[in-house]
Amino acid sequence: MPDLKAAVLPVTQFQQNCAFLWDEGTKDALIIDPGGEVPRILAAIDQLGVRVTKILLTHGHIDHAGGAAELRDELATRAAPDPAPPIEGPDPRDAFLLDGLEDQAANYGFEGIRNVRPDRWLTEGEAITLGEHRFDVVHCPGHTPGHIVFVNHAAHFAVLGDVLFQGSIGRTDFAYGDPAALLTAIKTKLLTLPDDFVFLCGHGPGSSIGAERVSNPFLR
Repeated sequence: MPDLKAAVLPVTQFQQNCAFLWDEGTKDALIIDPGGEVPRILAAIDQLGVRVTKILLTHGHIDHAGGAAELRDELATRAAPDPAPPIEGPDPRDAFLLDGLEDQAANYGFEGIRNVRPDRWLTEGEAITLGEHRFDVVHCPGHTPGHIVFVNHAAHFAVLGDVLFQGSIGRTDFAYGDPAALLTAIKTKLLTLPDDFVFLCGHGPGSSIGAERVSNPFLR
């Protein structure tokens, strides 16, 4: 869809892909997974000339959600007296991770990270809209219990967080990780998409469903 644009800004020492999706006609934008380095995210917003309407989270890990509270506060200051853009997602099964962001930050020596709760939890079957662009919410657990992804069927485009990568899949070596659930979600909810579906992921370069179907060693 020609009016739908996307870009990524790798942030923090984790080089996590903070994603920007916007409508070129209206300049309305979604920010997905602002993991940190909020001044750089704000500078990118200014450079793109967009107006953020929502902040979306795929899951509750610090590298994806660590900057959400700060970004919302900064955008609230810019938007005043209008309300700040809401934080939406992930699935409520990641509430314990968002409630523990400050503890996660202490483990990595990060400062200024705050726990956060979204204005709206997202569950499978719901959708996010950006003008005429619709992103379906799909629950893909395994990396975390409440991980969600955003799928735009009309544009054959998705944002997959830490579920599927170019040549790899999300980590499951956490106490709450579930490798069987992750592979089931990938095979039943993502590999059923057409081969020409392209996606952004949480770290590193994007790919396509077709490329991962034939070359990803974790899916053979």
